Amino acid sequence: MEVHTVTADAETFTCNAYLATGDRTTLVDAGAYEGVVDAIREHTDTLDAVVLTHQHGDHVEQLDAVLDAFDAEVYAYADHAQRDHAIEDGDTVLIGDEDCEVVYTPGHAEDHVSLVSEASLFSGDVVVHDDGAFEGGSFGRTDYPGQSRERLIESIRELLDRMPDGVEHMYSGHGSVFHGDVREIVERALERAERREPKYPDE
Repeated sequence: MEVHTVTADAETFTCNAYLATGDRTTLVDAGAYEGVVDAIREHTDTLDAVVLTHQHGDHVEQLDAVLDAFDAEVYAYADHAQRDHAIEDGDTVLIGDEDCEVVYTPGHAEDHVSLVSEASLFSGDVVVHDDGAFEGGSFGRTDYPGQSRERLIESIRELLDRMPDGVEHMYSGHGSVFHGDVREIVERALERAERREPKYPDE
């Protein structure tokens, strides 16, 4: 499975949106990059599905534009006007060539899910490799209304419990793509979250 970060050229704030090509060409999150449709077309003429990790604006702003350009089905945990399929904890979704288990991981967002296969983790914002606060394992912010550090910690623990040991590709909503021992990165993120210290100085 090839995975392309189709928001890589964005100069304004967006999440990382990932295009996974293969048996089922899938976009994980739509992002907020106005050039995302053109970026997708650099790799494929067809898009089968869009899977949302959660519905914060930087993850869904360009969803309508993507759906105007491609006849894709939308998978999301929470209700959305464009949703075709509701996904729940424990469901399986084919992304590219890999069957991914849906793991409900709230804390950063109430509707947050992560997607994990035998080889890959699409972690959205619950866990990231680097984000300016921490390198080599960080976690989504929890200082805005409706967010919860305690719930996020529970979610990371759940993700570790259900993530196969062989996962070696991590595609997170922000920061860099990581290839290597993903479990080590997630464990480090959990350790840092469990300190319960402010992630940012103004938090």
